[in-house]
Amino acid sequence: MARTLVITGLAVGLLAHAGIQAQTRSVKTLALEQFFDMETVSNPKIAPDGTRILYTRGWVDKVNDRRQSTMWMMNADGSKNRMLTEGADAIWSPDGTRIAFTRQGQPRGTQIFVRWMDDEGAESQVTRLEYSPSAITWMPDGKSLLFTMNLPERKSWPIAMPARPEGARWTEAPRIIESLTYRADRQGFTDDTHTHVFMVPAEGGTERQITTGTFNYGGFSLTPDGKEVVFSDNRDPNRDKAAREYRQSDVYALNIATGAMRQLSDRSGPDSNPVVSPDGRWIAYLGYDYTTDTYIDNELHVVGIDGRDRRQMTAAFDRSPTNLTWAPDSNGIYFAADDRGSRNLHYAPLDGAIRSVTSGVQQVTLSDINDGGQAVGTITAFHKPGDIVSFSLANPGQIRQLTDVNADVLGPLTLGPVEEIWYDSVDNVRVQGWLIKPPDFDPAKKYPLMLSIHGGPHAMYGVGFNFAWQEHAANGYLVLYTNPRGSTGYGSAFGNAIKYAYPSKDYDDLMKGVDTVLAKGSVDTRNMFVYGCSGGGVLTAWVVGHTSRFAAAASQCPVINWLSFVGNVDGNPLRWYDDFEKLPWVDPSEHLRRSPLMYVGNVKTPTMLMTGVLDMRTPISQSEEFYQALKVVGVPTAMLRFNGEWHGTSSIPSNFLRTQLYLRYWFEKWTTKDSPPAGGR
Repeated sequence: MARTLVITGLAVGLLAHAGIQAQTRSVKTLALEQFFDMETVSNPKIAPDGTRILYTRGWVDKVNDRRQSTMWMMNADGSKNRMLTEGADAIWSPDGTRIAFTRQGQPRGTQIFVRWMDDEGAESQVTRLEYSPSAITWMPDGKSLLFTMNLPERKSWPIAMPARPEGARWTEAPRIIESLTYRADRQGFTDDTHTHVFMVPAEGGTERQITTGTFNYGGFSLTPDGKEVVFSDNRDPNRDKAAREYRQSDVYALNIATGAMRQLSDRSGPDSNPVVSPDGRWIAYLGYDYTTDTYIDNELHVVGIDGRDRRQMTAAFDRSPTNLTWAPDSNGIYFAADDRGSRNLHYAPLDGAIRSVTSGVQQVTLSDINDGGQAVGTITAFHKPGDIVSFSLANPGQIRQLTDVNADVLGPLTLGPVEEIWYDSVDNVRVQGWLIKPPDFDPAKKYPLMLSIHGGPHAMYGVGFNFAWQEHAANGYLVLYTNPRGSTGYGSAFGNAIKYAYPSKDYDDLMKGVDTVLAKGSVDTRNMFVYGCSGGGVLTAWVVGHTSRFAAAASQCPVINWLSFVGNVDGNPLRWYDDFEKLPWVDPSEHLRRSPLMYVGNVKTPTMLMTGVLDMRTPISQSEEFYQALKVVGVPTAMLRFNGEWHGTSSIPSNFLRTQLYLRYWFEKWTTKDSPPAGGR
């Protein structure tokens, strides 16, 4: 409680500084503390009889500074919406009498529970696992559950240590690392982890491991008769030798009773996320032919359960399918695809052309389809946080919203209007972005501008609701966010445009976006700011080394020095090198040329660094390098080391508040306070 009071006091103190402009408005706008009241919804599942829908509802526990989840249930029409129990990601048993779900259990960590859906509602913890389970699936007879679990590979060498004296407390033995594909965990670097499928009785008992080998790719699927598990794996024992081998994976079917394995795909490239059709005849999966490109859209493939009649379904689609879901009649596959900031549903028949199912400026995620063709999922848009929706596949244009979990928070408020922009960048490349304006925007006034840069760099800013940006806009800022080349959702060529050239023309795309907004005449050009995390942190550091047009910057979780980065990051990037002549110790020229550190002598912009102390994706040592360099050259700087954070600064609720407030504190510290000249830019 004492810690909570400290956090609250900090928030109130900084809000008094950062929210003055919002408090004097004539309209009621979003306040930072309302973040605690926002809820999320996810993973709706339809009961086998079609009468009820389960879903997960998330909320912020502001006393214990963490996110929590509960399971809710409603009738299929959205009525009788009520909380069921604590937990998340429930799935119905085949007969609808029970649900399986996860929540914190004994002795510790996430465990699997089963709840009877009768009036008694009895619940049982059915696992006591050392590591967290995921991807829970009922066996067709309802007697057992399948799930996956990540197991770290712990190696030991047969050394002969002297006998330990009685009562001695010796240091724990070192962890032995031999794999190139090691990645980091909470104790530091560890050897490769392997994902495996396990089975446990639905009434509780001892789990049994079903799969062996490496099994690190995508999810798994169960045949309708419950006899085989279908998954993807790289079973090449030499997978660490080169990037080509590392990126190779194929689809396999494993007989649960006998352990017999059948290989169903054998292309040169990664195949993953297999899903068996309801009739058991087909398997849909994602993959692409091996390439040295840094980004390429996945393609949808189908193969017969016997490994024959392989088909490529999306050769002309040029967007990445995700979230594969078979039609109830097994005649085609529904999938989502990101496209120009939106995400909509599409249908690929086994025989015929792909067609769009939903359309619009929105992000739709499909979660379940019942035998009658009724679909449920979630939807979000600029001013609409995620909610549960339902629609008939026969009439997908009639989408019915079943929840409105944030109406109590957002209903009385005026949110910032969002304007879509398109502009021409260098090489005549068209780039998309969006501009959020203050809720009481007046085109006759001048406003400070924030440029937000996304990470990845292969990622996509979208049209979904964003609390952080809306809260910045509520404090009087214009917020610009764009998808420069390298972003996903615009085809493989656009995503791969920064291959061996990052950062490069993506910087030009960002600056052209700023120029486009400046031409609208509402920006106070003396008070422009830039920030971003991960790949956005890289580009922010690059920006300040190549222009002085911004009054201040915040580089969050950045990479500053590509030479030191390649050997100090989880999931060692050295394994991705296809051209060994480009390895940093062979030819360091490109690593140096693309490192923001090499341009620190050009920096004039006050630049703050914000990184999680536990970050192993872009280790905090990268931020330390830039901080020290900026200090040496006399650029105003500060480094904020976020406690409890891994990659990012906002996973813990109080740290989200701090991120918002420290950003604006830094920007306002370097804001020109007097009014801009009348009629000037």
